Amino acid sequence: MSGDDIASFLYLALLGSVIVGYYLVSNRNKMGELARNAALWGLIFVGAIAGVALWQDNRDKVLGRQMVSVETGSIEVPRAPDGHFYLTLDVGEVPIEFVVDTGATEVVLSLQDARRVGIDPDSLIFSGQAQTANGSVRTASATLDDVRLGPFEDGRVRVSVNEGAMDTSLLGMTYLRRFGRIEIAGDRLVLER
Repeated sequence: MSGDDIASFLYLALLGSVIVGYYLVSNRNKMGELARNAALWGLIFVGAIAGVALWQDNRDKVLGRQMVSVETGSIEVPRAPDGHFYLTLDVGEVPIEFVVDTGATEVVLSLQDARRVGIDPDSLIFSGQAQTANGSVRTASATLDDVRLGPFEDGRVRVSVNEGAMDTSLLGMTYLRRFGRIEIAGDRLVLER
């Protein structure tokens, strides 16, 4: 906390103490009723905080990550709280979460995701290089034979496996260009074939 934050906190604490003190002194004849009301408002406050915390933990399950519309042949993805769009693709039978990156040329798998889909990083030749925000990293080429996003199935999807540390795999333009329409409308990403 900065000095201004501490000063603001102290000011609000002092102001709150004055208001609570005045309320207690003015209602000293009704202390039982005052305690009951304070307990009731305290429980309401704690319940509201618990409700918000549960919503934060479960909103992805309630809202869903991606919605598929078979009639229109489109997929709609809500913007995540961190500002990115995430898609879960089935690679074979393994669901892999990707961050949609229209600035990335290729589909890039993390080492962990590569292992999950059956690619042995020890058997790859890391002869490529990619420039990332964290500097230069070595990459290796691989091919995914069975990739599904909702009703859309693709075979022979070329990917790069990143030798560096990555939290999430990237879904770049080599996959996204398979869609006829890519649109960001408000807080939704729409992909359509």
